[in-house]
Amino acid sequence: MSIELIWVKSSYSGGAGGNCIEVATRPQTIHIRDSKRAHGPRLSIPRAAWADFITYCS
Repeated sequence: MSIELIWVKSSYSGGAGGNCIEVATRPQTIHIRDSKRAHGPRLSIPRAAWADFITYCS
């Protein structure tokens, strides 16, 4: 069974269509992609790694 991901654009993404990322969350995983390449490569990381990244960037 395939679960459809719900993608949300980062609030840090520019409105001019430049550097934009989107994230989709699942219970154990965060999925990240380039919004301009919706069918391109994706990065999937554990929630704990995402939390560490967000803490580091804050």
